[in-house]
Amino acid sequence: MVQFNLPANSKVLKGNYFKSTTGSKNIKKINIYRWDPSKNENPKIDTFEVDLESCGNKVLDILNKIKNEIDSTLTYRRSCAHGVCGSCAMNVDGINTLSCMKSHKEINGDINIYPLPHLKVIKDLVADLSTLYRQYESIQPWLKAHEQKSKTTEINQSKENRKKLDGLYECIMCACCSTSCPSYWWNGEKYLGPAVLLQAYRWIIDSRDEERKERLKIISDKLKLFGCHTIMNCTNSCPKGLNPAKAISSLKKMLATN
Repeated sequence: MVQFNLPANSKVLKGNYFKSTTGSKNIKKINIYRWDPSKNENPKIDTFEVDLESCGNKVLDILNKIKNEIDSTLTYRRSCAHGVCGSCAMNVDGINTLSCMKSHKEINGDINIYPLPHLKVIKDLVADLSTLYRQYESIQPWLKAHEQKSKTTEINQSKENRKKLDGLYECIMCACCSTSCPSYWWNGEKYLGPAVLLQAYRWIIDSRDEERKERLKIISDKLKLFGCHTIMNCTNSCPKGLNPAKAISSLKKMLATN
């Protein structure tokens, strides 16, 4: 069996245990990854006993309860709490998801919460998405039409062409798909990843856009697109039920036939 030797300061240690004092019989143990860059300490797993009798149904409700009532230093991203912004993406029970959409009632036993995998951790559950955002910017995710035309004429779109965007425009760039992809783990600096490639395809097939050839050229580099090995983790992990793998396959076909 292969043996991996991790640097001593990267090993995750057992952290603090916060026992419930409520006396409730409906207690859930929540194990949360903690790491503070301001402290010269290893990452650790803190365990919190949470009374579910006074907590909402979602994992984000548990995190809010812990932060508000038990440990105010717990750090995570959250905003809309309605599955629209993508801020609260994290790994819950071994699956990348939005904590505001994931019901803790679906999880048997302890709940394990980690930041999105294979990214640098800024603090606790906050992962560094700066590389993903730079890649998103590189595909120029905005409508490109002749300047004069776009200023003076409404750009109409048929119902048929508008329907082609279904399953694409709903992406909220939460990064659950990209951070579940082994190809993105291995070549994250070069392979664009499923989230960005889904967005690239969204603009390439938009009938109002007039830069299809240029857009295809941008992603035609071998590693930018063809780093995909159709593992399908991206589609399986998308909390919005989208299919990035299908979009990537369509892009490969376009490049092969154009």
